[in-house]
Parts: sequence; structure tokens; C-alpha cells
Amino acid sequence: MLIDLHVHSTCSPCSILKPSEILANARSLGLDAVCITDHDTMSILTQCREGFQPDGLLVIVGMEYTTDQGDYLIFGDVRSIPHGLSAEVLLPAVRELGGAAISAHPCRTWRPADPLIFEQGLCTIAEAENGRNTDAENGLAQSLIADRNMTAVAGSDAHSLSELGRCPTRFTVPVNSTRDLIEALNQGRCRPRAAHRSAA
Repeated sequence: MLIDLHVHSTCSPCSILKPSEILANARSLGLDAVCITDHDTMSILTQCREGFQPDGLLVIVGMEYTTDQGDYLIFGDVRSIPHGLSAEVLLPAVRELGGAAISAHPCRTWRPADPLIFEQGLCTIAEAENGRNTDAENGLAQSLIADRNMTAVAGSDAHSLSELGRCPTRFTVPVNSTRDLIEALNQGRCRPRAAHRSAA
């Protein structure tokens, strides 16, 4: 199944993508599920519900957590995690809570991930394809992932409707819940399917 793991709604101040637009358009773009990962908040839960929608779309809510050592998409029972942690504290905390963490755009020119995080094995999943990265930034991420034998995923990093679904991840096992997603990510049961849809 195809999942866009990295989508920002208007709950992120930098996004113009309305929750209603995500719900109305994701299925027609070929997506089976979307993960709404707003910056340092899960407040989207006040506007839409997790789980399967009437059209069969699965909605999973995570968060893009900001640290000085890079940004991380985190999933699971993570609402209790305080803001302002370093990645070296955040990532073990997510793991202890039974969650999953993805290094978002790890080689982006601005705000790249700290290589120490990968050297210490604190994060083993990373975006090999990000819809807002340059080809060069994605190429560096792919090399990083290959060199460290990490799990590669893709994410549109959508902030507008034209970006939604641009870089989905294909999962090789059924994903019917947040728990299923976490298990599939942590077991590496997925791979990027970049350029699923060209830019509008």
C-alpha cells in the first residue's frame, strides 16, 4: 500500500494545506494512507479523526519534532514527550514508548541531521526521497542510508495540495493502524516510491 508519511496541514504555520483538502484528495492521488506530521504539534486531532475515513483512506497522526540535531517524524504515543529535547534524548524516548522515528530530510542544506545520531545508531530510518529537497540533497540522503544500511522511506513534505502524494512510501505489509505503521517501519517493511506523481 502507498502511504505519504510526511504531510503538513494548516496546523503548521508554514502550510496552506487544509485538513479538508487532504481528506478530499488523497485517495484520488493513489494514496491508501496519509500521515499528518505537523511541526511540534498533534493538534490536527481536534479537526479530524485518526483511522479509516468513509472513502477508505487511513489517516495516521504523528509529529515532525524539531531539534538542533535535525528534524524527526515521530509516531506512537508521543504526545507526552516535552518540547525542546535534543535528538539524543528524544529518539530513545520514542523507542521506550514503543514508537518509531524517521529522520526527515537528513541531508537538507539547512538544518541537516547531525551525523552523530546515525553513528550512534539512535535513528535507523530516514527519508531517501523528500518532495521538497533538491536532487542533490536526496542523493546525499540515499548515500547516507546505503552506507549505514538504514531503512529508506519517502515523504512529500507537502505544504500545499499540489505537493500531496508526490513521494509516497510503498509498504509490503498491510497497515491498518498506527501500531501497524510503527511495526512496519521498525521492521523495514517498506521502500520509497519516488516520483509517484510529478509536480503540478
